[in-house]
Amino acid sequence: MLISNSVCIEDYVVSGACLSVLILRLFKLINCLSKDEVMDLWPFLAYPNLRFNAYQMFVMVLEFLSFSYIAESHMATLYTRNNCPFTIWPGTLTGAGIPQLSNTGFELAPQAWNAITVIAPWSGRLWARTQCSTSSGLFTCATANCGSGQVACNGVGAVPPATLVEFTLAPNGGQDFYDISLVDGFNLPISVTPQGGSGPNCTITSCSANVNAICPPELIVKASCGNTIACKSACLAFKQPKYCCSGEYNSPQKCEPTNYSMVFKNQCPQAYSYAYDDKTSIFTCSGSPNYLITFCP
Repeated sequence: MLISNSVCIEDYVVSGACLSVLILRLFKLINCLSKDEVMDLWPFLAYPNLRFNAYQMFVMVLEFLSFSYIAESHMATLYTRNNCPFTIWPGTLTGAGIPQLSNTGFELAPQAWNAITVIAPWSGRLWARTQCSTSSGLFTCATANCGSGQVACNGVGAVPPATLVEFTLAPNGGQDFYDISLVDGFNLPISVTPQGGSGPNCTITSCSANVNAICPPELIVKASCGNTIACKSACLAFKQPKYCCSGEYNSPQKCEPTNYSMVFKNQCPQAYSYAYDDKTSIFTCSGSPNYLITFCP
């Protein structure tokens, strides 16, 4: 899920140190919404519990957008490598308002790699589909299927459960944000390694454990043969606000880790385990690096 982040926003207090993360949270939210829904979002931003109003947020977003488009764009490469002992089919989804990449899905054999070129500023997500075939007449996958009926996802996201890699890449001189998210569940281990870049938090982030092996029975997704192929999030399985951080639980103060989210967090401490799991899960790089995404690291 792209709606996540609030690193140092202990109580949604806006400060210089927190502003970049606040903007990231807004842009992740916008990634999940249609244009009409984005327009409907502004009244929400004046919610009484927030210590800033919609006008202040609007000004901050305009300042950020102005900087993004005035600053010089640059090319970034996202390398994908398959260390799994089976073929996978990575997919990509670009955030709202930005054209999809030229390659939104492809096959990756064991030990094979691919390179995806993006023009920053860019935001989007990547994932890997498994057990794909055309036996039904359409291209479909047992996990993380994007439902396009083709290898290319063509602007359609992954059906949960799916392990996600999320990026917000800045223009030259800016700061990139990246994370691994299990908020939509788990299907494959993944790592992200910056190639260059700088900053105290510009490091590898990894979910190398096979969460499927310890998935609670009520969250398990099985193949027709009976093998566990994915692990649902509690939100997906039970659709309750306390697991989805929705309704009355739609704030960092109200939505806390649960026994289910801790199953994911204990296996993958650097990955998002629920929507407000920001403190240990956001990574940043300056200097316009490239990134290596490894499946089954």
